[in-house]
Amino acid sequence: MSAPSIGGVQVPRGDGSTVVRIRRGASLADFADRIDANPASLVTVLFHLGEMATVTQALDENTFEALGAELGYVIEVVSPEDEERELFGSFDIDLDAELEAEGDDDLAARPPVVTVMGHVDHGKTKLLDAIRSTDVVAGEAGGITQHIGAYQVSVEHEDAERAITFIDTPGHEAFTAMRARGADVTDIAILVVAADDGVMPQTIEALNHAQAAGVPIVVAVNKVDKEGANPDKVMQQLTEYNLVAEAYGGETMFVNVSAKNRTGIDELLEAVLLTADASLDLRANPDKDARGVAIEANLDKGRGSVATVLVQSGTLRVGDSIVAGKAYGRVRAMFDDHGDNLSEAGPSRPVQVLGLTSVPRAGDTFIVAPDDRTARQIADKRDAADRAANLAKRRKRMSLEDFTLALEQGKVSTLNLVLKGDVSGAVEALEDALLKIDVGAEVDLRIIHRGVGAITQNDVNLATVDNAVIIGFNVRPDVRVSELADREGVDIRYYSVIYAAIDDVESSLKGMLKPIFEEVQLGTAEIRQIFRSSKFGNIAGSLVRSGLIRRNSSARVLRDGVVIGDNLKIESLRREKDDATEVREGFECGIGLGSFNDVRDGDVIETFETREKERTA
Repeated sequence: MSAPSIGGVQVPRGDGSTVVRIRRGASLADFADRIDANPASLVTVLFHLGEMATVTQALDENTFEALGAELGYVIEVVSPEDEERELFGSFDIDLDAELEAEGDDDLAARPPVVTVMGHVDHGKTKLLDAIRSTDVVAGEAGGITQHIGAYQVSVEHEDAERAITFIDTPGHEAFTAMRARGADVTDIAILVVAADDGVMPQTIEALNHAQAAGVPIVVAVNKVDKEGANPDKVMQQLTEYNLVAEAYGGETMFVNVSAKNRTGIDELLEAVLLTADASLDLRANPDKDARGVAIEANLDKGRGSVATVLVQSGTLRVGDSIVAGKAYGRVRAMFDDHGDNLSEAGPSRPVQVLGLTSVPRAGDTFIVAPDDRTARQIADKRDAADRAANLAKRRKRMSLEDFTLALEQGKVSTLNLVLKGDVSGAVEALEDALLKIDVGAEVDLRIIHRGVGAITQNDVNLATVDNAVIIGFNVRPDVRVSELADREGVDIRYYSVIYAAIDDVESSLKGMLKPIFEEVQLGTAEIRQIFRSSKFGNIAGSLVRSGLIRRNSSARVLRDGVVIGDNLKIESLRREKDDATEVREGFECGIGLGSFNDVRDGDVIETFETREKERTA
């Protein structure tokens, strides 16, 4: 390695093939450690490349690639999977070794995990109601499922008691990320299609998620009891998406059901189990430490952090030290979907867990750690890495020239938001939907904080400092916090349906855009004769050719079609011997343009006004 001088500083240089591995959201200090360089010198190099960053600032992949190319290094960003392996490896936990060590004798049959997917209002939750004989639709705002839930039911199949785990995914399109996560943890997807509606946009979206996850699909044709229901049409429509029914010689099982009348439910469950037995090898080792996924989590006032987790392998026991994403803790208690206490939970079992120190995100993997101290250290490292990755993701890349220009012209306008919700999945989905709003480069949207639980004093303080709006999704502040917000002038908006929040934020962003003005012509007048006045200067005796001439309106003078005087004003306007406010087409008048006297016979005076133009997008 040589140490060339770039911008007057010495920087160790690679040979063009030297590979440097960095994690997502790494900073210049992290990169400097890898190449044994002074971090301050890298700031200078980056400055000469047109980027401005601090030593500890999280940078995105493109910035590191540009910096690496300049210094002769090949940058390799560590994938999330490799990052997890390296993280656990630093604590002597080998994630791969335990999988390799498992033989057939260690594996036992486990229940299938089934995700119910489909278009809005096609009856997904009603179908689950029919299966588990409960009613959660009445508790959902707008009739749309806002949370993920996991439930296990027992059925009689071929003279044996079999269990099936169901995951209910939200129906609104803004929850795409949550629905995709449901497909990732599932073994079989039930695609619910209404027999009277047929295939709809979200039906295709749900189908794509399931096919991308590589899971078998069972189609539940719902609402067959309704007038106009046509199950055959659904079969025909789905053949276009490579779902060919058994009746047509394919492999996909179609079951006609009516969630309302609770008919066809047994046939649907049987189809799920037949598909599982025919297509999948559903086995897991129950005799080891548990590993799984957090399906949902929320903050309960009396019980603290409550996480719904799905055990994928091993057995989770009360007293285990676990780490789920950035949350960690000891399992104090476990409950099944009926609220009954459990001491342990095996593979494919969804349980509610109490004892975590914070709320994990929906979709975070959890693992049992050797002890509380190790769990806390893993969570802290994850938290630091995740925070750095989020900073890198949110950082808006801008060259020095662009940055200076934007400041000078006042073009950058930012809407800061604080998001609080009742469950982590809803907050994440809302954030994802809001960040997709695009109303142009003039306005930027920043989520400066997101969290689960009631709106707190800290949220209001943060919003005060950063001039942010707080969005509460199914949560409220207490009286003291509301009074603080009123006193500080912090705007808090409350929502129970996600698309209402999205619409309001989009409207606010459009309102922050600088107004667009357009010029509207009022009228033109041809100068017929010039009158000299010692008091008013030259007065143009004119004939109004079109529109009207209005006193105090903006004007310009044209000679043979060329503008010879602009940014003028109609300072005096007379009709006959009287002052006039306006003179219409076909009438003669005297026009005074103030100090502008360069007018001749035959010139045209054009008047106009500037109006704000309504934005269409």
